[in-house]
Amino acid sequence: MVVQELGTESGDGKAVGHSRAALNGPAHDDTLRPRSAMAIVAALRPRQWVKNVLVFVAPAAAGRLGDAAIWGRAFAAFAIFIAVASGMYLLNDVLDIEADRLHPEKCERPVAAGLVSIRQALSVGAVLVTAGLVASWFTAGWRFLVVLALYVAISVAYSVWVKYLAVVELASVASGFVLRAIGGGVATHVPLSDWFLAVTSFSALFIVTGKRYAEYHHLGEARDEHRLVLREYTPTFLRSALTMTATAAVTTYCLWAFDRTGLQHPGYTAIWIELTVVPFAIAVLHVLRIIDAGGGAAPEDLALRDRWIQVFGACWLVFFLIGIYA
Repeated sequence: MVVQELGTESGDGKAVGHSRAALNGPAHDDTLRPRSAMAIVAALRPRQWVKNVLVFVAPAAAGRLGDAAIWGRAFAAFAIFIAVASGMYLLNDVLDIEADRLHPEKCERPVAAGLVSIRQALSVGAVLVTAGLVASWFTAGWRFLVVLALYVAISVAYSVWVKYLAVVELASVASGFVLRAIGGGVATHVPLSDWFLAVTSFSALFIVTGKRYAEYHHLGEARDEHRLVLREYTPTFLRSALTMTATAAVTTYCLWAFDRTGLQHPGYTAIWIELTVVPFAIAVLHVLRIIDAGGGAAPEDLALRDRWIQVFGACWLVFFLIGIYA
């Protein structure tokens, strides 16, 4: 593949001329039509849709998923976030097309590879985002619409400018996780406790920081060609940030699990909720070990492929469901 030629560099760190010429060839003509519907689906990043299950966390913690109406609104919120997030992924791929073509893995993305044209990506993205915003109004009114609009605004700001700002970009990406959790609560009319928001925020920062740490080592000396903000970080800072966010995530989770005020409803059994601290803390340590070894650049892959994460997640879910619904 022509993108692989970009590994050859001149003395000043720039790609040599024949690689640049290859990028301008027909394989990357922005006027190309998508080769198949599968290319468009792949551009929507289905693997990352797993993030949207966060919309179920608030109603589940409140013991409300036994209500059919709550289930319906939660699934609607799930689908809406898939649509809006996928639309924003397409916009981001268009804006990052040249950087993605230089990246060892992102060069395979349909937009960067020329399988989906810029015009097609922008059109599909605009339709998905617009449809999601309209659907949010009919699902749960203006409050849910505000959450989605804020998600879109932050995503656009990130793609255009914030991604170049050290630390701020970490918070910007983490906010996407937090807004999903908030959106689930708003869509299902479930109040969100302070500790719930704290756990979600610090866990999201932990995940995003781990992703940056893995990218820093995986991309090597060419890291700032793929993600410019990485030049602003050092391994020491990223390790310190990982330790801080992991500690804060576990601490706030313990405070949430042992806090009785937000979980008082029929069927609630305190000891089982408190036991969820064990798989949660072990999972955080397991992820820290993976990140320290250079993995974790794609958090969704950990959730979908790492068997120990799945085991810890299953244990957490069993304790949680028994505590809330048994």
